[in-house]
Amino acid sequence: MTEKTIKISPVTRLEGHGELTIKLTKEGKLKDIQFNVGSTRFFEKFLEGRFAEEAPRISPRICGICPEPHHLASVKAVEAAWDVTPPPAAVKLRRLLLNAKQFSSHALHFFALAAPDFLAGPLGDPAKRNVVAIIKALPDVGKMALEMMQFGQELCAAVGGKAVHPVTAIPGGMLNVFSEEKRDEFLKRSEDVVQWTLATVDLAKKVVQDYWDPITKLAVVPTYYLGLHNKGNLEIYDGKLRVMDPEGKIVADFKPENYRKYYGEYVPKYSYATHVYYKPEGYPKGIWRANTLARCNVADQMATPIAQDALKEMRDALGRPIHATFAYHWARIIELVQAIEEMTILLKDPDIVSTDLKLSDVQPMKGDGVGCVEAPRGTLLHHYWTDDQGIITKVNMVVATNNNIAGLELSLKEAGKQIFNQKAHESLKLPEPMI
Repeated sequence: MTEKTIKISPVTRLEGHGELTIKLTKEGKLKDIQFNVGSTRFFEKFLEGRFAEEAPRISPRICGICPEPHHLASVKAVEAAWDVTPPPAAVKLRRLLLNAKQFSSHALHFFALAAPDFLAGPLGDPAKRNVVAIIKALPDVGKMALEMMQFGQELCAAVGGKAVHPVTAIPGGMLNVFSEEKRDEFLKRSEDVVQWTLATVDLAKKVVQDYWDPITKLAVVPTYYLGLHNKGNLEIYDGKLRVMDPEGKIVADFKPENYRKYYGEYVPKYSYATHVYYKPEGYPKGIWRANTLARCNVADQMATPIAQDALKEMRDALGRPIHATFAYHWARIIELVQAIEEMTILLKDPDIVSTDLKLSDVQPMKGDGVGCVEAPRGTLLHHYWTDDQGIITKVNMVVATNNNIAGLELSLKEAGKQIFNQKAHESLKLPEPMI
Protein backbone atom coordinates (compact mmCIF):
# COMPACT_ATOMS: atom_id res chain seq x y z
CA MET A 1 0.00 0.00 0.00
CA THR A 2 1.14 3.56 -0.69
CA GLU A 3 0.08 6.93 0.58
CA LYS A 4 -2.87 8.34 -1.33
CA THR A 5 -3.86 11.88 -2.28
CA ILE A 6 -7.45 12.75 -3.18
CA LYS A 7 -8.10 16.05 -4.97
CA ILE A 8 -11.56 17.59 -5.29
CA SER A 9 -11.38 20.43 -7.78
CA PRO A 10 -13.32 22.57 -7.99
CA VAL A 11 -15.17 22.43 -4.71
CA THR A 12 -18.78 23.07 -5.68
CA ARG A 13 -21.68 24.75 -3.95
CA LEU A 14 -19.61 27.61 -2.59
CA GLU A 15 -19.03 31.18 -3.71
CA GLY A 16 -15.64 31.35 -5.37
CA HIS A 17 -12.96 28.97 -6.54
CA GLY A 18 -11.16 26.44 -4.40
CA GLU A 19 -10.05 22.85 -4.22
CA LEU A 20 -9.67 20.26 -1.52
CA THR A 21 -6.55 18.11 -1.03
CA ILE A 22 -6.98 15.04 1.19
CA LYS A 23 -3.83 13.10 2.08
CA LEU A 24 -4.14 9.55 3.46
CA THR A 25 -1.52 7.29 5.04
CA LYS A 26 -0.68 3.83 3.75
CA GLU A 27 -3.23 2.47 6.19
CA GLY A 28 -5.94 4.69 4.73
CA LYS A 29 -6.10 7.06 7.69
CA LEU A 30 -6.16 10.82 7.43
CA LYS A 31 -2.77 12.51 7.25
CA ASP A 32 -3.82 16.03 6.25
CA ILE A 33 -6.57 18.08 4.62
CA GLN A 34 -5.89 21.37 2.87
CA PHE A 35 -8.31 23.88 1.41
CA ASN A 36 -6.46 25.43 -1.51
CA VAL A 37 -7.15 28.79 -3.13
CA GLY A 38 -5.04 28.76 -6.25
CA SER A 39 -5.64 32.27 -7.56
CA THR A 40 -5.42 35.84 -6.37
CA ARG A 41 -7.47 38.87 -7.37
CA PHE A 42 -5.00 41.79 -6.93
CA PHE A 43 -7.72 44.28 -5.90
CA GLU A 44 -5.48 45.77 -3.23
CA LYS A 45 -2.85 46.61 -5.83
CA PHE A 46 -4.94 47.92 -8.70
CA LEU A 47 -6.91 50.25 -6.42
CA GLU A 48 -3.62 52.02 -5.78
CA GLY A 49 -3.31 55.21 -7.84
CA ARG A 50 -7.07 55.64 -8.28
CA PHE A 51 -9.23 58.41 -6.88
CA ALA A 52 -10.70 57.10 -3.64
CA GLU A 53 -14.28 57.89 -4.67
CA GLU A 54 -13.89 55.24 -7.41
CA ALA A 55 -13.20 52.48 -4.89
CA PRO A 56 -16.85 51.89 -3.82
CA ARG A 57 -17.70 51.19 -7.48
CA ILE A 58 -14.71 48.94 -8.13
CA SER A 59 -14.43 46.87 -4.95
CA PRO A 60 -17.90 45.22 -5.25
CA ARG A 61 -16.44 43.24 -8.17
CA ILE A 62 -14.54 41.22 -5.59
CA CYS A 63 -17.70 39.18 -5.01
CA GLY A 64 -20.82 38.72 -7.11
CA ILE A 65 -22.70 37.12 -4.21
CA CYS A 66 -22.16 39.89 -1.65
CA PRO A 67 -21.14 43.08 -3.52
CA GLU A 68 -23.23 45.28 -1.21
CA PRO A 69 -21.00 44.69 1.85
CA HIS A 70 -17.89 45.54 -0.22
CA HIS A 71 -19.62 48.64 -1.56
CA LEU A 72 -20.44 49.87 1.94
CA ALA A 73 -17.17 48.84 3.64
CA SER A 74 -15.34 50.71 0.87
CA VAL A 75 -17.34 53.94 1.15
CA LYS A 76 -17.03 53.85 4.95
CA ALA A 77 -13.25 53.52 4.61
CA VAL A 78 -13.09 56.58 2.34
CA GLU A 79 -15.29 58.58 4.73
CA ALA A 80 -13.10 57.61 7.68
CA ALA A 81 -9.97 58.68 5.79
CA TRP A 82 -11.53 62.04 4.90
CA ASP A 83 -13.26 62.63 8.25
CA VAL A 84 -16.73 62.62 6.66
CA THR A 85 -19.99 61.82 8.45
CA PRO A 86 -22.95 61.10 6.12
CA PRO A 87 -26.48 62.31 6.97
CA PRO A 88 -28.55 60.01 9.26
CA ALA A 89 -31.06 59.26 6.49
CA ALA A 90 -28.23 58.03 4.24
CA VAL A 91 -27.03 55.67 6.98
CA LYS A 92 -30.55 54.24 7.33
CA LEU A 93 -30.75 53.68 3.59
CA ARG A 94 -27.38 51.91 3.67
CA ARG A 95 -28.64 49.73 6.51
CA LEU A 96 -31.68 48.82 4.43
CA LEU A 97 -29.41 47.88 1.53
CA LEU A 98 -27.15 45.73 3.72
CA ASN A 99 -30.06 43.93 5.39
CA ALA A 100 -31.64 43.26 1.99
CA LYS A 101 -28.42 41.56 0.91
CA GLN A 102 -28.18 39.69 4.22
CA PHE A 103 -31.70 38.40 3.69
CA SER A 104 -31.35 37.34 0.05
CA SER A 105 -27.93 35.74 0.64
CA HIS A 106 -29.02 33.77 3.69
CA ALA A 107 -32.12 32.53 1.86
CA LEU A 108 -29.97 31.54 -1.12
CA HIS A 109 -27.45 29.74 1.08
CA PHE A 110 -30.02 27.81 3.08
CA PHE A 111 -32.26 26.73 0.21
CA ALA A 112 -29.79 26.34 -2.68
CA LEU A 113 -26.51 25.35 -1.00
CA ALA A 114 -27.44 23.59 2.25
CA ALA A 115 -31.00 22.29 1.91
CA PRO A 116 -30.27 19.78 -0.89
CA ASP A 117 -28.03 17.72 1.42
CA PHE A 118 -30.48 17.90 4.30
CA LEU A 119 -33.67 17.18 2.36
CA ALA A 120 -32.27 14.53 0.02
CA GLY A 121 -29.79 13.19 2.57
CA PRO A 122 -25.99 13.64 2.45
CA LEU A 123 -25.62 10.14 1.00
CA GLY A 124 -28.53 10.52 -1.40
CA ASP A 125 -28.55 10.42 -5.18
CA PRO A 126 -26.61 13.47 -6.47
CA ALA A 127 -29.37 13.96 -9.03
CA LYS A 128 -31.65 14.84 -6.11
CA ARG A 129 -29.14 16.85 -4.11
CA ASN A 130 -29.66 20.17 -5.88
CA VAL A 131 -32.06 23.08 -5.76
CA VAL A 132 -33.79 22.10 -9.01
CA ALA A 133 -34.74 18.72 -7.54
CA ILE A 134 -36.06 20.43 -4.41
CA ILE A 135 -38.26 22.73 -6.49
CA LYS A 136 -39.65 19.73 -8.38
CA ALA A 137 -40.22 17.62 -5.26
CA LEU A 138 -41.44 20.43 -3.00
CA PRO A 139 -42.86 23.09 -5.35
CA ASP A 140 -44.43 25.14 -2.54
CA VAL A 141 -41.10 25.31 -0.68
CA GLY A 142 -39.25 26.08 -3.91
CA LYS A 143 -41.65 28.88 -4.83
CA MET A 144 -41.36 30.36 -1.34
CA ALA A 145 -37.54 30.25 -1.51
CA LEU A 146 -37.46 31.96 -4.91
CA GLU A 147 -39.90 34.65 -3.76
CA MET A 148 -37.76 35.38 -0.69
CA MET A 149 -34.56 35.66 -2.71
CA GLN A 150 -36.32 37.83 -5.29
CA PHE A 151 -37.61 40.21 -2.62
CA GLY A 152 -34.12 40.73 -1.23
CA GLN A 153 -32.47 41.17 -4.62
CA GLU A 154 -35.12 43.58 -5.90
CA LEU A 155 -34.79 45.67 -2.75
CA CYS A 156 -31.01 45.70 -3.29
CA ALA A 157 -31.60 46.99 -6.82
CA ALA A 158 -34.10 49.62 -5.66
CA VAL A 159 -31.68 51.05 -3.08
CA GLY A 160 -28.32 50.27 -4.66
CA GLY A 161 -29.11 51.08 -8.28
CA LYS A 162 -28.32 47.50 -9.31
CA ALA A 163 -28.96 44.14 -7.68
CA VAL A 164 -25.32 43.17 -8.30
CA HIS A 165 -22.45 45.65 -7.90
CA PRO A 166 -24.37 48.65 -6.44
CA VAL A 167 -23.40 52.22 -7.29
CA THR A 168 -25.40 54.53 -5.01
CA ALA A 169 -23.23 54.92 -1.88
CA ILE A 170 -20.77 57.81 -2.27
CA PRO A 171 -18.43 59.51 0.21
CA GLY A 172 -20.79 61.72 2.18
CA GLY A 173 -24.05 59.87 1.60
CA MET A 174 -26.25 58.22 -1.02
CA LEU A 175 -26.97 59.27 -4.60
CA ASN A 176 -30.56 58.13 -5.10
CA VAL A 177 -33.68 58.97 -3.14
CA PHE A 178 -35.82 55.98 -2.16
CA SER A 179 -39.27 57.03 -3.34
CA GLU A 180 -42.46 56.74 -1.33
CA GLU A 181 -43.91 54.55 -4.08
CA LYS A 182 -41.05 52.07 -3.79
CA ARG A 183 -41.26 52.18 0.00
CA ASP A 184 -44.98 51.41 -0.07
CA GLU A 185 -44.49 48.59 -2.58
CA PHE A 186 -41.81 46.81 -0.55
CA LEU A 187 -43.59 47.41 2.74
CA LYS A 188 -46.71 45.74 1.35
CA ARG A 189 -44.70 42.80 0.01
CA SER A 190 -42.86 42.44 3.31
CA GLU A 191 -46.04 41.16 4.98
CA ASP A 192 -45.82 37.94 2.94
CA VAL A 193 -42.05 37.79 3.30
CA VAL A 194 -42.32 37.82 7.09
CA GLN A 195 -44.66 34.83 6.94
CA TRP A 196 -42.37 32.98 4.53
CA THR A 197 -39.44 33.67 6.85
CA LEU A 198 -41.30 32.20 9.82
CA ALA A 199 -42.16 29.17 7.68
CA THR A 200 -38.46 28.84 6.88
CA VAL A 201 -37.72 28.88 10.61
CA ASP A 202 -40.11 25.95 11.08
CA LEU A 203 -38.46 24.06 8.20
CA ALA A 204 -35.00 24.74 9.61
CA LYS A 205 -36.05 23.57 13.08
CA LYS A 206 -37.25 20.28 11.58
CA VAL A 207 -33.89 19.91 9.81
CA VAL A 208 -32.10 20.53 13.10
CA GLN A 209 -34.24 18.01 14.95
CA ASP A 210 -33.80 15.38 12.24
CA TYR A 211 -30.05 15.88 12.05
CA TRP A 212 -29.42 16.44 15.75
CA ASP A 213 -26.91 13.60 15.97
CA PRO A 214 -24.50 14.78 13.23
CA ILE A 215 -25.00 18.44 14.18
CA THR A 216 -23.82 17.79 17.73
CA LYS A 217 -21.12 15.21 16.91
CA LEU A 218 -19.64 15.81 13.46
CA ALA A 219 -16.82 18.35 12.91
CA VAL A 220 -17.30 20.03 16.29
CA VAL A 221 -14.22 22.26 16.66
CA PRO A 222 -13.60 24.85 19.41
CA THR A 223 -12.09 28.08 18.05
CA TYR A 224 -12.06 31.80 18.71
CA TYR A 225 -14.91 33.85 17.19
CA LEU A 226 -15.07 37.33 15.64
CA GLY A 227 -18.04 39.61 15.00
CA LEU A 228 -19.49 43.11 15.17
CA HIS A 229 -21.84 44.19 17.94
CA ASN A 230 -23.58 47.39 19.00
CA LYS A 231 -23.95 47.58 22.78
CA GLY A 232 -24.15 43.79 22.83
CA ASN A 233 -26.70 43.52 20.02
CA LEU A 234 -25.79 41.55 16.90
CA GLU A 235 -24.82 44.21 14.34
CA ILE A 236 -23.95 44.15 10.64
CA TYR A 237 -23.36 47.81 9.61
CA ASP A 238 -21.53 49.68 12.36
CA GLY A 239 -20.18 48.90 15.81
CA LYS A 240 -17.25 47.44 17.70
CA LEU A 241 -15.51 44.15 17.03
CA ARG A 242 -15.55 41.42 19.64
CA VAL A 243 -13.37 38.34 19.97
CA MET A 244 -14.58 35.38 22.04
CA ASP A 245 -12.25 32.59 23.13
CA PRO A 246 -13.15 28.87 22.93
CA GLU A 247 -14.38 28.92 26.55
CA GLY A 248 -16.81 31.75 25.86
CA LYS A 249 -14.83 34.63 27.40
CA ILE A 250 -14.75 37.98 25.57
CA VAL A 251 -11.01 38.59 25.21
CA ALA A 252 -11.12 41.69 22.99
CA ASP A 253 -13.65 44.44 22.28
CA PHE A 254 -12.30 47.17 20.01
CA LYS A 255 -13.04 49.71 17.31
CA PRO A 256 -12.37 48.39 13.79
CA GLU A 257 -9.70 51.02 13.18
CA ASN A 258 -7.59 49.31 15.84
CA TYR A 259 -7.72 45.94 14.07
CA ARG A 260 -3.95 45.63 13.52
CA LYS A 261 -3.43 45.06 17.23
CA TYR A 262 -5.69 41.98 17.13
CA TYR A 263 -5.53 40.64 13.56
CA GLY A 264 -2.67 38.31 12.69
CA GLU A 265 -2.09 36.86 9.21
CA TYR A 266 -0.51 33.51 8.43
CA VAL A 267 0.40 32.61 4.85
CA PRO A 268 0.32 28.84 4.15
CA LYS A 269 2.63 27.50 1.45
CA TYR A 270 -0.19 25.72 -0.37
CA SER A 271 -2.69 28.56 -0.80
CA TYR A 272 -2.92 32.22 -1.80
CA ALA A 273 -5.58 32.86 0.85
CA THR A 274 -4.08 34.11 4.12
CA HIS A 275 -5.31 32.69 7.42
CA VAL A 276 -6.35 35.48 9.80
CA TYR A 277 -6.26 34.74 13.53
CA TYR A 278 -6.35 36.36 16.99
CA LYS A 279 -2.90 37.92 17.11
CA PRO A 280 -2.31 37.97 20.90
CA GLU A 281 -2.78 34.17 21.01
CA GLY A 282 -0.67 33.35 17.95
CA TYR A 283 -1.14 30.81 15.17
CA PRO A 284 -2.62 28.18 15.11
CA LYS A 285 -3.92 28.43 18.68
CA GLY A 286 -5.62 31.75 17.92
CA ILE A 287 -7.54 30.58 14.85
CA TRP A 288 -10.94 32.24 14.76
CA ARG A 289 -14.11 31.96 12.72
CA ALA A 290 -16.51 34.66 11.55
CA ASN A 291 -19.90 34.22 9.81
CA THR A 292 -23.35 33.60 11.30
CA LEU A 293 -22.53 31.38 14.28
CA ALA A 294 -19.57 33.55 15.26
CA ARG A 295 -21.80 36.63 15.32
CA CYS A 296 -24.43 34.78 17.36
CA ASN A 297 -21.71 33.65 19.77
CA VAL A 298 -20.13 37.04 20.41
CA ALA A 299 -23.42 38.99 20.64
CA ASP A 300 -25.23 39.14 23.96
CA GLN A 301 -28.55 39.24 22.16
CA MET A 302 -30.18 39.85 18.78
CA ALA A 303 -31.33 43.36 17.89
CA THR A 304 -34.96 42.37 17.20
CA PRO A 305 -37.51 40.44 19.30
CA ILE A 306 -38.44 37.44 17.11
CA ALA A 307 -34.80 36.83 16.26
CA GLN A 308 -33.95 37.01 19.97
CA ASP A 309 -36.52 34.29 20.71
CA ALA A 310 -34.89 32.16 18.02
CA LEU A 311 -31.40 32.79 19.45
CA LYS A 312 -32.59 31.82 22.93
CA GLU A 313 -33.96 28.55 21.55
CA MET A 314 -30.61 27.73 19.94
CA ARG A 315 -28.67 28.60 23.09
CA ASP A 316 -31.05 26.60 25.28
CA ALA A 317 -30.28 23.61 23.08
CA LEU A 318 -26.54 24.03 22.46
CA GLY A 319 -25.24 26.55 25.02
CA ARG A 320 -22.83 29.45 24.46
CA PRO A 321 -20.40 29.41 22.82
CA ILE A 322 -21.57 26.91 20.23
CA HIS A 323 -18.77 25.04 18.45
CA ALA A 324 -20.90 22.74 16.27
CA THR A 325 -19.98 23.57 12.68
CA PHE A 326 -23.38 22.53 11.34
CA ALA A 327 -25.04 25.00 13.73
CA TYR A 328 -23.95 27.72 11.31
CA HIS A 329 -27.08 26.81 9.34
CA TRP A 330 -29.27 27.36 12.42
CA ALA A 331 -27.59 30.70 13.12
CA ARG A 332 -28.12 31.70 9.48
CA ILE A 333 -31.89 31.35 9.90
CA ILE A 334 -31.80 33.42 13.11
CA GLU A 335 -30.05 36.20 11.19
CA LEU A 336 -32.57 35.81 8.36
CA VAL A 337 -35.29 36.67 10.89
CA GLN A 338 -33.40 39.72 12.18
CA ALA A 339 -32.85 40.93 8.62
CA ILE A 340 -36.55 40.96 7.73
CA GLU A 341 -37.43 42.53 11.10
CA GLU A 342 -34.89 45.31 10.58
CA MET A 343 -35.98 45.86 6.97
CA THR A 344 -39.59 46.26 8.12
CA ILE A 345 -38.57 48.77 10.79
CA LEU A 346 -36.51 50.76 8.29
CA LEU A 347 -39.24 50.73 5.63
CA LYS A 348 -41.63 52.23 8.20
CA ASP A 349 -39.14 54.95 9.19
CA PRO A 350 -40.04 58.34 7.61
CA ASP A 351 -36.32 59.07 7.08
CA ILE A 352 -36.05 56.22 4.57
CA VAL A 353 -37.71 58.46 1.91
CA SER A 354 -35.81 61.60 2.93
CA THR A 355 -34.14 63.73 0.27
CA ASP A 356 -31.41 64.81 2.70
CA LEU A 357 -29.02 62.06 1.64
CA LYS A 358 -25.65 63.59 0.79
CA LEU A 359 -23.20 66.28 1.83
CA SER A 360 -22.29 68.95 -0.70
CA ASP A 361 -18.84 69.84 0.61
CA VAL A 362 -16.85 66.57 0.73
CA GLN A 363 -13.19 67.39 0.19
CA PRO A 364 -10.49 64.83 -0.65
CA MET A 365 -7.62 64.88 1.81
CA LYS A 366 -4.64 62.95 3.07
CA GLY A 367 -5.51 60.31 5.61
CA ASP A 368 -6.22 56.68 6.28
CA GLY A 369 -9.51 55.11 7.22
CA VAL A 370 -11.08 51.75 8.02
CA GLY A 371 -14.53 50.64 6.90
CA CYS A 372 -16.00 47.53 8.49
CA VAL A 373 -19.33 45.74 7.97
CA GLU A 374 -20.56 42.19 8.31
CA ALA A 375 -20.94 40.34 5.02
CA PRO A 376 -23.24 37.30 5.07
CA ARG A 377 -20.17 35.01 5.28
CA GLY A 378 -18.31 37.04 7.91
CA THR A 379 -16.56 40.23 8.94
CA LEU A 380 -15.33 42.43 6.08
CA LEU A 381 -12.74 45.17 6.54
CA HIS A 382 -11.34 47.73 4.08
CA HIS A 383 -8.42 50.01 5.01
CA TYR A 384 -7.41 52.80 2.60
CA TRP A 385 -4.59 55.33 2.69
CA THR A 386 -4.96 58.49 0.53
CA ASP A 387 -2.70 61.41 -0.39
CA ASP A 388 -3.68 65.09 -0.23
CA GLN A 389 -5.45 64.81 -3.62
CA GLY A 390 -7.57 61.91 -2.41
CA ILE A 391 -5.69 59.34 -4.48
CA ILE A 392 -5.31 55.90 -2.91
CA THR A 393 -1.71 55.07 -2.04
CA LYS A 394 -2.21 51.81 -0.15
CA VAL A 395 -5.00 49.28 0.50
CA ASN A 396 -5.48 46.44 2.95
CA MET A 397 -8.56 44.23 2.81
CA VAL A 398 -9.51 41.39 5.14
CA VAL A 399 -12.46 39.54 3.68
CA ALA A 400 -14.70 36.83 5.13
CA THR A 401 -12.68 34.04 3.50
CA ASN A 402 -9.52 35.18 5.29
CA ASN A 403 -11.30 35.09 8.63
CA ASN A 404 -12.85 31.68 8.04
CA ILE A 405 -10.46 29.56 6.04
CA ALA A 406 -8.25 28.38 8.92
CA GLY A 407 -11.31 27.39 10.95
CA LEU A 408 -12.77 25.73 7.87
CA GLU A 409 -9.65 23.58 7.61
CA LEU A 410 -9.95 22.60 11.29
CA SER A 411 -13.54 21.50 10.70
CA LEU A 412 -12.51 19.52 7.63
CA LYS A 413 -9.67 17.83 9.52
CA GLU A 414 -11.96 16.87 12.39
CA ALA A 415 -14.55 15.49 9.99
CA GLY A 416 -11.78 13.69 8.10
CA LYS A 417 -10.53 11.99 11.26
CA GLN A 418 -14.06 10.86 12.06
CA ILE A 419 -14.57 9.53 8.53
CA PHE A 420 -11.20 7.95 7.74
CA ASN A 421 -9.78 7.12 11.18
CA GLN A 422 -12.60 6.48 13.62
CA LYS A 423 -15.43 5.62 11.23
CA ALA A 424 -17.55 7.47 13.75
CA HIS A 425 -19.72 8.83 10.96
CA GLU A 426 -21.09 5.35 10.34
CA SER A 427 -22.80 5.38 13.73
CA LEU A 428 -24.44 8.77 13.24
CA LYS A 429 -28.21 8.68 13.09
CA LEU A 430 -29.43 10.08 9.78
CA PRO A 431 -33.14 10.63 9.02
CA GLU A 432 -34.99 9.28 6.03
CA PRO A 433 -34.72 11.66 3.05
CA MET A 434 -37.63 14.09 2.64
CA ILE A 435 -37.41 14.02 -1.17
